[in-house]
Amino acid sequence: MVERGRPGLSRAEKNVVWVQYRAGASFAAIGRALGHTRNSIYAFVRAQGGVAPVVRRRACSALTADEREDISRGVAASESVRAIACRLGRAPSTISREIKRNGGAARYRARDAEDRAWRTARRPKPAWLAINAPLQRLVDAKLRLRWSPAQITGWLRVTYPDDPQYHVSHETIYRSLFMQARGALKQELTAHLRTRRPMRRSKKACKEGQLRGQIVDAVSIADRPASIEDRAIPGHWEGDLISGAKNSHIATLVERTSRYVHLVRVTNKSTTEVVSALIREVRRLPDGLMASLTWDRGHEMSQHHRFSVAADVAVYFCDPKSPWQRGTNENTNGLLRQYFPDGTDLSAYTQRDLDRVAHEVNTRPRKTLGFRTPAAIFAESVAPTR
Repeated sequence: MVERGRPGLSRAEKNVVWVQYRAGASFAAIGRALGHTRNSIYAFVRAQGGVAPVVRRRACSALTADEREDISRGVAASESVRAIACRLGRAPSTISREIKRNGGAARYRARDAEDRAWRTARRPKPAWLAINAPLQRLVDAKLRLRWSPAQITGWLRVTYPDDPQYHVSHETIYRSLFMQARGALKQELTAHLRTRRPMRRSKKACKEGQLRGQIVDAVSIADRPASIEDRAIPGHWEGDLISGAKNSHIATLVERTSRYVHLVRVTNKSTTEVVSALIREVRRLPDGLMASLTWDRGHEMSQHHRFSVAADVAVYFCDPKSPWQRGTNENTNGLLRQYFPDGTDLSAYTQRDLDRVAHEVNTRPRKTLGFRTPAAIFAESVAPTR
């Protein structure tokens, strides 16, 4: 039987995914438990709309795998059909049909017969909304008016009390939205749901224990001294990651007063790697030339305490989804896209390559600096410290 889903997951792993997902585990936690990436788990669950497939069960009247093994042994021993049927407590006609439909006595194999029975027993039932066009159009129209599936279900039963053709459960509507294989309702209609979720979410799912949007002991940009804001004093920097193809990244550091740029090679965006790389880079600067660093809410700076202690630099974090609070860095990252267009594999660049690009950017005159270069202004800041 051909299984649908991510080819990297075994049948047993898929079962584990559904058990843990229903229990409220995050995609990242499930991925760590199974040794797969978060994206692999998400893609598998998303393909099913977050709805676990129904566990198939054998009909009580159907032959079992053990009975088929018994039939196979009886056939091999040249027992009669009636003798096998008597021993199993089955009708002789049941045993006779079983043997004939699976190649006859000469070719009967229990495992092949079991696989064939399990495969042919599937009776895919068309989705109710997929075969009922008038009802489908009505549900579609109400969803576009932002009615909830429960409201649609209740309204249909009140409006058409004696016409079962217009009765549908809210669960059927949800599944038709989340499971596109049903071919009933368009995925775009999920945008009209109150939650706007594209798939079913576990009732037990919560953010407890997850790091999304949370950095422990983060100091807000609102607490940053006013002296940093007016750019009068050099030594205050902004930082971020720019991303490329194949999950590659470069850390960018920009001094707020001079717009001087440092590019830092990182092998991945884990907080351990990024913070270690930033510590090495800060140590390349003259003492005291970095007093503070303002970063966004990315978890690559989760170990900000380690960075602060090792580099003697205060770290401030922007508010969520507020890139304008690091306007200097955002603007510089835009300039850097001349050298690293979207889709570029950034892992191919060595630190020497990055230093060369940074030098070129730092020696370009900038309008915001009165057409002086960041390098010249930065040099003025460094001179008194020598």
